[in-house]
Amino acid sequence: MEAMKLAGLEPASVFGYFEQICAIPHGSGNTKGISDYLVSFAREQGLRYIQDEANNVILFAEGTCGMEDHDPVILQGHMDMVCEKDRDCDLDMASEGLDVRQDGRFVFAKGTTLGGDDGVAVAYVLALMADRSIPHPPLEAILTVDEEIGMLGADRIDLSELKGRVLINLDSEDEGVFTVSCAGGALVTISLPVERRAVYGPCIRLTVDGLRGGHSGAEIHKNRANANKVMGEFLSRIQKIMPLCLTSLAGGTKDNAIPQSCQATAVAMGIHLERINTIAAELQAEIRETYDEPEALIQAFDVDALGGNSLTSESTARVVSLLCAAPNGVQAWSGDIDGLVQTSLNLGITKLGERFSTCFSVRSSVNTEKQELLEQLKTLAGFYEASYSQSGEYPAWEYRKDSRLRDTMVRVYREMFGREPQVLAIHAGLECGILGEKLPGLDCVSIGPQMHDIHTSREKLDVASTERTWRFLLEVLKAL
Repeated sequence: MEAMKLAGLEPASVFGYFEQICAIPHGSGNTKGISDYLVSFAREQGLRYIQDEANNVILFAEGTCGMEDHDPVILQGHMDMVCEKDRDCDLDMASEGLDVRQDGRFVFAKGTTLGGDDGVAVAYVLALMADRSIPHPPLEAILTVDEEIGMLGADRIDLSELKGRVLINLDSEDEGVFTVSCAGGALVTISLPVERRAVYGPCIRLTVDGLRGGHSGAEIHKNRANANKVMGEFLSRIQKIMPLCLTSLAGGTKDNAIPQSCQATAVAMGIHLERINTIAAELQAEIRETYDEPEALIQAFDVDALGGNSLTSESTARVVSLLCAAPNGVQAWSGDIDGLVQTSLNLGITKLGERFSTCFSVRSSVNTEKQELLEQLKTLAGFYEASYSQSGEYPAWEYRKDSRLRDTMVRVYREMFGREPQVLAIHAGLECGILGEKLPGLDCVSIGPQMHDIHTSREKLDVASTERTWRFLLEVLKAL
């Protein structure tokens, strides 16, 4: 048997389960395996469970150590992960487990995302429910699917059998931060009809690469460039000196991840590669200066081809115009909470096939502003005679003025660590708003261990923070 790569890390049970989770492919939309794993765990432990058709799983554990008659506490996280990888990584994340590593301080995966968001929540739940010696009240664990692509599992799950009305969400990435409110959101796709025909002439390949990327909620305010928007500007500048006929265009892989790269190929009439690379160098310098993007790389290359089935120059111009006109990034800041993004959107995916499509992740903690931004996108689609579709809409999680859970957690944190936690609202989406609609009166707080660069191949889970957060969770459960 292969040696456990996370052996020796504490808490051993948490990292043991986390490594097992990492061995199972569990990207969004590919959750049957991880869902069945949770069912197998429940059967082995003699726990009651519910597995629905969407692959959501609910686990039930009785209270321990004299706490059997206490009110239930709900623990909640999601089992799917964002699958991103380096361009030179040949791991098939749809069918192979992660190459998980550790250096004593951090856990990470070679060449890919780690899925600490939110595999660590699942690991915490399993470690808790497997150890009958840990004092805790009755537990009800909600483990959802497809959170990363619009909270689809939370939207479909039936919670009618749950009795708890206190919920600890384990889907945060900053230790010592208690999240008590979050934005609502929706996904929008704009699909533009295009005309293709046989176009022959010298071809070029254009690349925007090396951008930092990141989570479109948690990091939308961090002055990071969007590769799709940069490519739009690159194409626009080239069009001013020569006609272009796009052959391919693709950027971004997830609607809720800020795109790190975008590639395009085109037939360029009267091509002058030296002039195009001058434009590339100027734009690259501007991006590095304007944004926090020291590794931004914008290039153009000759392609050994003479065209083919390309867009007409008119369709190309409309695609480029739409890319440039599309709103992106922070749209409004909160007037009540310093430094909180109130409304934003992320142009997450662009694809050129029979049509040109763009996908946006829209977020706002103010429902009226969210609706206004959706109307703006609908108007944009109408202007370009494109189709508009909307999905995955979810409500904001509103701040609760009176919260026994929040007060208890703040007190326990202060007693354990001798300092005050941060109690914050965030711009990233959490499932608490959807779950709160299904469980009226729900009292929620979200916590988690320290992670870095989630949704990128640089993702790292802090080992010491994971242990501290585990100890804190156990103390909170005893206090409840």
